[in-house]
Amino acid sequence: MSGPASGLTAPLPDLWDDAHAARLDEPRLLLYRSNLLGSDLRITNFGGGNTSAKIDGVDPLTGETVKVLWVKGSGGDIGSMKLDGFSTLYLDKLLSLKRVYRGLAHEDEMVALFNHCTFDLNPRATSIDTPLHGFVPHAHVDHVHADAVIAIAACANAEALTREIYGEEMGFLPWLRPGFDLGLRLGELAAANPGLKGAVLGGHGLFTWGPTSKACYETTLAMINKASAWLAANAKGAAFGGAAVEALSPDDRRTVAARLMPEIRKRISAGERKIGHFSDAPDILEFVNSRDLKPLAALGTSCPDHFLRTKIRPLVLAFDPAANNSDAVVGSLDESLDAYRRDYAAYYQRCRRPNSPAMRDPNAVIYLVPGVGMLSFARDKATARVASEFYLNAINVMRGASSVSRYVGLDEQEAFDIEYWLLEEAKLQRMPKPKALAGRVALITGGAGGIGRAIAARLMAEGACVALADIDRASLDEAVGGFRKSFGRDAAIGLPIDVTDETAVAAAVRETVLAYGGLDILVANAGIASAAPFEDTSLELWNRNFAILATGYFLAAREGYRVMKDQGLGGSIVFIASKNGIAASAGAAAYCTAKAAEVHLARCIALDGAPFGIRANSVNPDAVLRGSKIWQGEWRAQRAASNKVSADDLEEVYRQRSLLKLSVYPEDVAEAVYFFASDLSAKSTGNFINVDAGNAVSFAR
Repeated sequence: MSGPASGLTAPLPDLWDDAHAARLDEPRLLLYRSNLLGSDLRITNFGGGNTSAKIDGVDPLTGETVKVLWVKGSGGDIGSMKLDGFSTLYLDKLLSLKRVYRGLAHEDEMVALFNHCTFDLNPRATSIDTPLHGFVPHAHVDHVHADAVIAIAACANAEALTREIYGEEMGFLPWLRPGFDLGLRLGELAAANPGLKGAVLGGHGLFTWGPTSKACYETTLAMINKASAWLAANAKGAAFGGAAVEALSPDDRRTVAARLMPEIRKRISAGERKIGHFSDAPDILEFVNSRDLKPLAALGTSCPDHFLRTKIRPLVLAFDPAANNSDAVVGSLDESLDAYRRDYAAYYQRCRRPNSPAMRDPNAVIYLVPGVGMLSFARDKATARVASEFYLNAINVMRGASSVSRYVGLDEQEAFDIEYWLLEEAKLQRMPKPKALAGRVALITGGAGGIGRAIAARLMAEGACVALADIDRASLDEAVGGFRKSFGRDAAIGLPIDVTDETAVAAAVRETVLAYGGLDILVANAGIASAAPFEDTSLELWNRNFAILATGYFLAAREGYRVMKDQGLGGSIVFIASKNGIAASAGAAAYCTAKAAEVHLARCIALDGAPFGIRANSVNPDAVLRGSKIWQGEWRAQRAASNKVSADDLEEVYRQRSLLKLSVYPEDVAEAVYFFASDLSAKSTGNFINVDAGNAVSFAR
């Protein structure tokens, strides 16, 4: 493949809908434009870029019409934001701050003054880029990090190329850290050159402006497409110097990634447990397989948004796809990671200021594996995924820049000053305390049933990532879809499996590792229930109970145990057993015996797992009727007949049978699972908790 990839040079489509736009007022037109721009990662990354409009508003104090700057607030994402994602400022007050500005060395102090410009008590925090929008004398302004434009901006001769591509349409400003001073320079450039449609910021991105939201949107697309077309027409030679190695097959790539991710995770999770992400997209493979991989990766990224998400540089792992020996990479991981940490510490010492914050986590975020793809690790799944998306954008930038010129990364001192910016540090200090299961990965079998869903919801509410495994594909898809709406797109995945199939269970665990980087919590919950007089119990019924309830639990626990042991971070295995695993019930020999096997298996695992910090415990529910698939079928009718009541009256029978005269719900079981899954029970293993509203025959003995 020669020149930039098609993703970098393919024209961006104009998605503006005049009929829809005609129904919107100015603030909502700004939101519409923002969402359109943010819907394509070639235009800007998640959380990157910002948009603004200068709109007439009624001053709530005077009743007079004033000009209000609407601009994306700090930490938002233009692709998914709502109207409340914009900061609003009195434009005249913002402009008046120019009079009190004391120069570049003091520009951080201006951020606190933005609060004094707030219009209508809007609580949305103001972005550092606000002056770049406010000081431009045009009604509508877009700032995006389009790959094609940054590819030009990251060239050694970026200013000359900007003139060649855009002529008099676009201005150029050399690299300067985003802030008040850059806003002044951009405003002066626009005011002095009224014919400009925008400007390219060296190493950073694109600013465009226009008289209306639609015109600004169209200009943004036109300037990106012009850069894309120029790159396509002028690219020379093979991308990244051509291929040095060949990619492994898709399945082999996933096998290697699944082998490496827990090994990396255990080595970088000492201070804070990490979640991983794997990508082997074609553009990533082209880069990691190339001759120029190491020299380009060492230069780091150019755009500050890319850098903040991906660190000073990635770590290239010494994997030879021709040999395909992942054990060799694992054997060299300690040395590779230590070298990266030493290099990061040296960078910190070289660049630190007298008032710099203490050195942060020195581990890499991005890991590049020739022949395999890219791994990324962060404190949560969304951050790890977004980091990989940002580095893919950086790859596209390097591809474009190196195909027409010499790629230039961000200066090391500039990079440090952004990473350890006191304003950035203050933002980090304001972040909420991590939840109890933040950075933990859970796999739940029987995850689409009532108890499984309740467990998943409880663990996700505490910050865990969850893989739900279930044989019922329709229910599984419904459950995962609901959880993604409630907890975010990265919180859950669905794995359709039969827990009696050894190969399928192993594959499910591998998919969990590939999705999140490892495994910390295994909840065996898949179940059935059956009843029959002992003399009428068929071998088929007996075997089916043991296949699902005993063998299924064994297979899931064994595969999870193997990952936990290799990962070296401990772990928690929780079995959803039953009151019947402790106290037998007449007419259910197969079910009771299989449940008893589960409880005893957990004790066996507790013995073997203790030296590795792997705990195993059981939760014993009784009569959880609500939301249960088991109680929707024959089992309910059988138990109703055994108790000589109607199916509708069965829950009341169980309620009255309990010592506490209470019904047991899926959420009650989930609470016990959370206890065993979390550090609340860090010193408990080989135990069980009865969740049965009190039943004397199942008291622990």
